[in-house]
Amino acid sequence: MKKILLVLSVTFWISGVSYAQNQEETKNVRELGHTNENKFKQMYDEFATPNMYRTASGAPGSAYYQQQADYKMDIELDDKNKKLSGKETITYTNNSPDHLEFLWVQLDQNMRAKDSKTPLINGGGVDPASSQKGFVTQYFAEPFDGGFNITSVKDVNGNPLKYTINRTMMRVEMPEHLAPGSKFVFSIDWWYNINDHVNGRGRSGYEEFEDGNRAYVIAQFYPRMAVYNDVEGWQNHQFWGRGEFALPFGDFEVNITVPADHILDGTGVLVNRKEVFTKDMMNRYEKAKKSYNKPVVIVTQKEAIAKEKTFSEKKNTWKLKAENVRDFGFATSRRFIWDMMAVKIGGKDIMAVSMYPKEGNPLWEEWSTKVVASTLKSYSRMTFDYPYHKAISVHAKNQGMEYPMICWNYGRPDKNGNYSDRTKYGMMSVIIHEVGHNFFPMIVNSDERQWTWMDEGLNTFVQYVAEQDFGEWYPAALGSDKKYPSRRGPAQKIIPYMSGNQNRLSPIMSQSNNIHQFGPNAYAKPATGLNILRETVMGRDLFDYSFRTYSQRWMFKHPTPEDFFRTMEDASAVDLDWFWRGWFYTTDYTDIGVRDVKKFVVSKVPTLESQKFAATSRSLRFANPSNLVVMVEEGSSDYKRIKENGGIIEDPVALKQYVMDNFSPEERKNMKNPKFFYEVTFEKPGGLVMPLIVEYTYKDGTKETVTYPSEIWRKNDSVVKRAIASEKEISKIVVDPQQETADIDTSNNSWPQRNKLGKFEQFKNKVKGQ
Repeated sequence: MKKILLVLSVTFWISGVSYAQNQEETKNVRELGHTNENKFKQMYDEFATPNMYRTASGAPGSAYYQQQADYKMDIELDDKNKKLSGKETITYTNNSPDHLEFLWVQLDQNMRAKDSKTPLINGGGVDPASSQKGFVTQYFAEPFDGGFNITSVKDVNGNPLKYTINRTMMRVEMPEHLAPGSKFVFSIDWWYNINDHVNGRGRSGYEEFEDGNRAYVIAQFYPRMAVYNDVEGWQNHQFWGRGEFALPFGDFEVNITVPADHILDGTGVLVNRKEVFTKDMMNRYEKAKKSYNKPVVIVTQKEAIAKEKTFSEKKNTWKLKAENVRDFGFATSRRFIWDMMAVKIGGKDIMAVSMYPKEGNPLWEEWSTKVVASTLKSYSRMTFDYPYHKAISVHAKNQGMEYPMICWNYGRPDKNGNYSDRTKYGMMSVIIHEVGHNFFPMIVNSDERQWTWMDEGLNTFVQYVAEQDFGEWYPAALGSDKKYPSRRGPAQKIIPYMSGNQNRLSPIMSQSNNIHQFGPNAYAKPATGLNILRETVMGRDLFDYSFRTYSQRWMFKHPTPEDFFRTMEDASAVDLDWFWRGWFYTTDYTDIGVRDVKKFVVSKVPTLESQKFAATSRSLRFANPSNLVVMVEEGSSDYKRIKENGGIIEDPVALKQYVMDNFSPEERKNMKNPKFFYEVTFEKPGGLVMPLIVEYTYKDGTKETVTYPSEIWRKNDSVVKRAIASEKEISKIVVDPQQETADIDTSNNSWPQRNKLGKFEQFKNKVKGQ
């Protein structure tokens, strides 16, 4: 009988603290009614119905398909006239179950055509001030004469094909519908004027140096097939300059003719190396293939300087072949220094490569190729073994852009070769980021034009992991810094953005061109969200396994956001719908705090409230009032009344004896001995659900951190209460002590509550800290 009574008392204690609250909630529901707006409801409203192409688990389905586009190209660079021309033959394979009436081809260079609509889509008035260069560019500059000049579109027999150009998209008419499993071969001849990517804007182009030489980084330079898939048919959204591209995989054979004194590298295997390399270059290349710790210089700075004045009239053709890539890019200049080293990935040797003019030294010769190698190791650990044979980092002023096996990156010392830590870390981070794009989206081939975050956000997350790895593997690079100073990743770094003006925030799940604050939204916020999942919600083991599962399921395929969300849950057994909905589909923010702390003591004398509760409680309704254990808040009127009548057990010895009377000697051995009882009320003014991380500090100076799962908010999204029985007296309570959840307002995170500083005091403290 005694055992039963004690169990009842515990049930009363936990339930009774929210009795009045539940009664009020029940009343409101009766009066108002409501639809299911629970933050934990499943995402059936947001997700498409699984099918034979994409399964409910997030894996490709039994009928999954993707198209293939193979290219053979002859390209020539006219260095004198800054012009690129090409002849390409495309073999398009229809692996879909559909009959295709026409084909869509992307013409990205048309964004720079004289009649481009791109400059007209952004609103804005007169800036109160601008730089002299910006002023001239905005109001006086003539439009650049860019864009494709299409000179022919023909079928395999040389017959002209009808085509229609709609800004950056071209529709090619076929003589008959393309049946499932069939191929269509056609050719396009074209040329365009290459843009100055330094003084104009562009993802590729040239930089011109004072001596008249140029360094070319060339991409999005050829008419490219658009994606056709099971999600939306043709992905033929216009290219306005921000949302990048969606492309099918294919094989490439590309012959590129440039001045004979240029060196060149790009996507694919260089198949005529012995024809374009000198004997010294070949010897150095063979040495580089066996060097795993230090780059070997293939073209020295001295050799590059010697060629600056040659401007050869002769030509060389560099031949590259690539299999199963979605795109192609290359870089060429007579001013490039070239170095390489090997890195072991999954039992294979991969070449880490850098190309840079002398303006990049001494920074680039010291760190670029080492950063490439480190990045390949980190990303392979987090996803899958890097499948290509090389990864190239090209130095290009003010550029950060990526293509299969090659990317261009900024970070330049001053004219005397000096550079700050900011320049060094900026260079390292952009190399890590752009090399990392080989994994997302060059291999895990998401649709960047629709969902930028699947490319930039996932990549920025792994970039943070790779930056921390680099700091551990190359501590000499950090100098006086103890840890790599990552700009994005940790939760606290996203707080300024999350707490910003809601009129200037967009959900992550917004189409690329419609995003406010592109960098924080598409890069930082998704990366931070994934870091919170990894470090706080799921834990590294579960997260890393699930992330690798997604990466390996969708390598060389076309995933959607739902495929990612579903796979992360499928591989972890963690229900994350609450997280996806809040973090990705809304602009809600985190704000969790301590509202109130009450201290209780035990009583043997029933109160009016306890009797009312017992009368309505299913488990206590027929209990003898004299057998109830009552919790009484210290300082309350009941407390004073009962204490005067000797009904409160404040002596820990007496309390222990009172409790132990209800258990056998065997059961007592495993029991704790609480002396203090609290009810802590936590509040959540912010809309985002997060785990409730609480640090309890005790009067003896010891601390304990408890993480209550996010599901603690499942029935009340505003307030939750916790009953705590402690052997030690609590002196302080702090929510999210390590700033793991991007809480935008920490003024309510502590008990006793800290005094809020006025604006003047905040300003004074800020000045002192400078």
